Amino acid sequence: MKTTSCLLMICCLAATATGVRSAEKPNVVFILADDMGYSDLGCYGGEIATPNVDALATDGLRFTQFYNTTRCWPTRGALLTGYYAQQIHRDALPGLGGGGGGVRQDWARLLPDFLKPIGYRNYHSGKWHIDGKVLDGGFDKSLDMRNQGNFFTAKGNWLDDVPVTSDEGESGYYATIAVVDHAIDCLREHADKYSDRPFFHYVAFIAPHFPLHALPEDIARYRDKYLDGWDVMRQRRFARQKEMNLLNTTRSELEPDVGPPYDFPEALEKLGPGEINRPLPWNDLTPEQQRFQATKMAIHAAMVDCMDREIGRLIAQLKAMGVFENTLIFFASDNGASAEIMVRHGGHDPTAPPGSAATYLCLGPGFSSACNTPFRRHKTWGHEGGISTPLVVHWPAGIGARGELRHTPAHVIDFVPTVLDVVGIEKPTEWNGEPIPPAPGHSLLPAFREDVTVDRDLLWWLHEGNRAIRVGDWKLVAAKDDPWELYDLRDDRAESRNLAQQRPEKAKELEGLWNSELEATTQLAAKTAPTPTAKKKPAKAKSRQKQPVTP
Repeated sequence: MKTTSCLLMICCLAATATGVRSAEKPNVVFILADDMGYSDLGCYGGEIATPNVDALATDGLRFTQFYNTTRCWPTRGALLTGYYAQQIHRDALPGLGGGGGGVRQDWARLLPDFLKPIGYRNYHSGKWHIDGKVLDGGFDKSLDMRNQGNFFTAKGNWLDDVPVTSDEGESGYYATIAVVDHAIDCLREHADKYSDRPFFHYVAFIAPHFPLHALPEDIARYRDKYLDGWDVMRQRRFARQKEMNLLNTTRSELEPDVGPPYDFPEALEKLGPGEINRPLPWNDLTPEQQRFQATKMAIHAAMVDCMDREIGRLIAQLKAMGVFENTLIFFASDNGASAEIMVRHGGHDPTAPPGSAATYLCLGPGFSSACNTPFRRHKTWGHEGGISTPLVVHWPAGIGARGELRHTPAHVIDFVPTVLDVVGIEKPTEWNGEPIPPAPGHSLLPAFREDVTVDRDLLWWLHEGNRAIRVGDWKLVAAKDDPWELYDLRDDRAESRNLAQQRPEKAKELEGLWNSELEATTQLAAKTAPTPTAKKKPAKAKSRQKQPVTP
C-alpha cells in the first residue's frame, strides 16, 4: 500500500509540475476567427454578444499579449507548424519570394502528423489557406471552405479534398453554421467509432472576414447599435477593458490619414456616397455616411454573434460526448480587424439588403480601428492593431485557474510546441531523412499553471514591407517605407509615444536583431525553392499616403 501511495503521489506531483492534471491525453480543439478585432469579444471589452467564448474565459484563461502574423495565410501556416511563415515559404522574403502560393518544405509538417502516431484522430472544418491538400496534412476528415466570397452557398467548397456538388436552388445555407454542422458530424462519428481515441479538431471560421454577409435576424439586433460612431465605440470598449484590468496602456488616437492597405478607387465608386476610406471624426460624416458605416459594423457584429452561437453548439456536442472537461480548447483570431475596402467575386448590388448575398461590403478603417481598441492600425500592419489577438484557453481537467489573465507575450508559433508538451511528444529531429530545423515557438504550459513570462529571445514580424520585433517589453516597428518607431510596451501598447529619438541606442540594437533574424530566416528558406506554384497577386499594395481621401 505504501509503495502504491508513493507512486500515486509521484505521478500527481509530476502532473502538477507540468501543469497537466489529467491522466488521459486531452482532446484539442483550436477555434480560429478570421479578421476579428482584439476587442470584439465581450471578455475583451466588446459589446457584441459572445456568451459562449466569454464562458470559456470565465472558466479558463485570457492571454492579454498574444500575437498572430498580421495576415490570414501566414498565421495559418505558423499556427499548424510552429515556424514563422517566412521560414516555411508561406510569407515572402526580400529577393526570395514565398507567400500565399509558397510550398512548405517536407520537414515543415503540420501538427496532425505528430499526433497521429500516438493515436489521435484529426479533423478540419472551415477555411484552409495552407499549401497542399488537407488530408495530406494528416487530417482524417475535412470541410475545406474554398468559397470565401459568398457565405450563402456551398458552391466551390471541398469535402475530404473532393469538390462538393451544391444544389443550384440551395436555401438556408450559411457558412458559419455549415462549419459547425461539419464539426459536429465529425465528432458524432468519432464518438460512434473512435471513442477510445483522442482527437484534434481545427475549426477555422471565415467570419467575420469580408464580404460582410450575415443572417437578417442577426443584423436586425445590431442595426441601430453603432449610430453613435466609432469614436464613442472606442471610448466605451476601452473603459470596459480598464475595468477588467486587461491592459496597462493609454488608448491610441485615430489616424485620419491612414486608410486601407490597398487602393481600389473603383470599389469606392461602386459602393456609393456612403462609403469612406478614412477614420475621420464621426461628426464630420454626413448622415448618409454615418448610417452606411453603422450598418457595416452591425453586420460585422452579427457575424461575430453568430459565430459565438455556433461555438456554443460545438461545446454542447463536446458535453454530450462526455469529453468537454478533458478537451483543451483555444480561441484566437488570425489577424486584427481589417481596414480593407474592395469589391470582388460577385460584385456589389447597392439596391440589395446590406449583408445579403448580392452585396459586397468591407468593414473599413473607421470601425476596424474601433474593433482593434485600444491599438493602432489594422490587418497587414506590424503595429499592435494588426498583430494582436485574444487568446482564450479552457481545459478544466488540466488547468486549475479560473477566469485568470496571463500577461506573457506569446504567438501562434507557440501552439504546436504547447500541444506537443501537453500530450508528451518529443518532436523528432529529422523527417524523411532531412534534419528538422529548430522551431522558434515555445510551450505555454508554464503559463497555464501561473502568470509567468515564457522565456524567449524575441518575437519577429515581416509582411509586405511592414516589419516589427519585440524583445522583452521593447518593440521596434515600421510600416512599409517608413522609419523605425520604438515603443516601451510596459505602459504603451497603444504605441503612442515613439522613443526612437530619445533612445537611439535601443532602436539600433533592436534593428540589428531584426536584421539578424531576417538573415537567418532567409538562409533557412533559401535552401529550397520557395514558390514553385506561386500565383501572381491580383493587386499590389500602394502607398497609403497617396490614396485619395473620401470625405
